[in-house]
Amino acid sequence: MPHLRRSWKRAAAACLALAVAASALSACAGNQPETVRFYLSKPEAIPYFRDLVKDYNASQNDVRVVLDSSSNLQAGFLRGNPPDLGLLNYNMEMARFMERGALSDLSDMPEASRIRPEVQQLVDQYATYPGRTSVLPYSVMAASVIYNKQIFEDQGLEVPQTWDELVAVCDKLKGAGITPFYATFKDPWTIAQGWFDYTVGGDVDVAKFFDGLAQEGTNVGPDSKVSFEKTLSKPVQQMQQLVDEYTNQDAASKGYGDGNLAFAEQKAAMYLQGPWAFGEIAKSNPDLDLGTFPLPVTDDPGDLKVRVNLDLAAWIPEASKHKEAARTFLSYLFRKDVMDEYNAAQLGYGTTTDAAPVTDPRIVGMKEYFDDAKFYQGASVAIPLTIPTQNYLQAIVLGSDPESILRRIDADWARLAMRQ
Repeated sequence: MPHLRRSWKRAAAACLALAVAASALSACAGNQPETVRFYLSKPEAIPYFRDLVKDYNASQNDVRVVLDSSSNLQAGFLRGNPPDLGLLNYNMEMARFMERGALSDLSDMPEASRIRPEVQQLVDQYATYPGRTSVLPYSVMAASVIYNKQIFEDQGLEVPQTWDELVAVCDKLKGAGITPFYATFKDPWTIAQGWFDYTVGGDVDVAKFFDGLAQEGTNVGPDSKVSFEKTLSKPVQQMQQLVDEYTNQDAASKGYGDGNLAFAEQKAAMYLQGPWAFGEIAKSNPDLDLGTFPLPVTDDPGDLKVRVNLDLAAWIPEASKHKEAARTFLSYLFRKDVMDEYNAAQLGYGTTTDAAPVTDPRIVGMKEYFDDAKFYQGASVAIPLTIPTQNYLQAIVLGSDPESILRRIDADWARLAMRQ
């Protein structure tokens, strides 16, 4: 039966072809690069990291990184599907994941040994998990007083190093018809980030203060050794003095964008903002000669410090199914040339012992303080978001009694400690 033999041969050939194809597909699937979802929270850094991811993916075939800047981070952790690697601002809210053991241990990575100990301690001020180094700082933003060098030179002013010198500078500027500080009280975060954080951080050991609050717990109040009212009363009064005597009269109606434009138009000599404002100011006046210096709050120049925040920090969740691939990309991110290029572009300070020194004249005024670890994390960002700190501070600068507001924060802190 030749026709049956021919049918059998055709069927056998078809089966063989299918088997070969399946084998080929299986082989291809086995050679597919492992996908790593890389979460980035900083909008202005997206173009830089988009190009970086593109270059990395083109450089090898083992790992394919997908940049993610839109997912809901909280939901991802809750559903057990977080990104494989995160690089974002590190604060108290993010620290909740660390203290619950949701972030994996990175202490065995060579990159961990390169982080400056003083910078790594900034992470530990928020939370720790026993036996783990779960977060590696990537970039630090240092913030202080931005000042117009030309105005200072024209008025024969030196950068103040004590509180009395600062007041004298303000009085001379005011006498010359120049607004000393441009303020933007319409946006509460600008009050917290600058006015509150700079005055408190210049006078108080912020980390020690919050350690004391944690020990007091539900006892925080008028009879506790440490409290907002008792410990921060003096710097808050100094903040109020600067606000009342040396800011633009329309500060209550001006926001962050207004402040950048006004400062570019040289409507004030000083501005309490971070380096993120430089790019916005330059859009209107790229030739403005600007510098930075720590806000002096005491009469001892040795107390001068700058405010810092962990602009970006890296972590890999325990729930990631691609930890080793994520570690490979993390090592690439932490290459010295990659980190140095990012920090130079974003006006950040390096976190590693081998980081390139900053050279941009706008932020070099803070270099000696950062190098000597004379820095602090802002007090405002160490307070849980359930306490409306920014709104409280806005009330102070708009005329409410500082003592009663600080007393209210004490009560809020004690109630929160009781619930926890």
